[in-house]
Amino acid sequence: MSTRFVDDWQDWKTSRERDLAAPHGWLALVSLDWLDDTPRRYAELPGLWWQDADAAYLDPEGADLVHDGEPVVGVKRFELVNSGAGTRVVAGDVEIEVARRSGYLIRVHDPKAQVLRDFHGVPSYEPSAEWVVAGRYEPFDEPRPTTVGAVVAGLSHVYTAPGVVRFSHGGQEYALTAFNGKTDGLSILFTDATSGVTTYAANRSLSVSAPDAEGGVVLDFNRAVNLPCAFTDFATCPLPPEGNRLAFAVEAGEKLPHERA
Repeated sequence: MSTRFVDDWQDWKTSRERDLAAPHGWLALVSLDWLDDTPRRYAELPGLWWQDADAAYLDPEGADLVHDGEPVVGVKRFELVNSGAGTRVVAGDVEIEVARRSGYLIRVHDPKAQVLRDFHGVPSYEPSAEWVVAGRYEPFDEPRPTTVGAVVAGLSHVYTAPGVVRFSHGGQEYALTAFNGKTDGLSILFTDATSGVTTYAANRSLSVSAPDAEGGVVLDFNRAVNLPCAFTDFATCPLPPEGNRLAFAVEAGEKLPHERA
């Protein structure tokens, strides 16, 4: 195994852990509340919060709140895509995330969170070139809306699956449903025989660069990562599609976090 391979992986891991340790990132979550149709206060948060069938609402009641760089004056309406990215309201040194997961929720990101203060990296398997696997992307005729479960009981997510990624391991071929990546390429949710043993039980995620002209892709399982739910109880992460449960052990990528050990 080349020194360059290991150095590239270490640079990636350092960047990954730096992002996790961001002051208002996933490790800074300290609460999650589901909104209902009654305007109310939640713990010590400023303002009144509620939802209807289409949107979430905030009445700041004179509190000093900011959204998208602008002060919140009067009732603010947030209409978001289900399972999509949330939006944030700044209240002093905390950020209140508004997101839609079937219904609407609010989550507080606090840079003083205990999990964030205690964070000292993510345990991982040692990098191995054996877990860099060539694959082939096969697009569907039309992207398919795909419903998956969530780590929160009774909740589901709907994502668009543009196709599947096929690869071989141990003389067998496997096909994994792929979702669109956050910016480009593909994102694959999966579990394997290490899940619940040395890795987080519910899921791991693998980013895959966009296919080449012939549909070729590279699955570098050394860069398989935990979703936020592996670190905090205040996440609503999706579970892998049914066919993305590998029977063999993927002894690569991130292991069970210290926080869950």
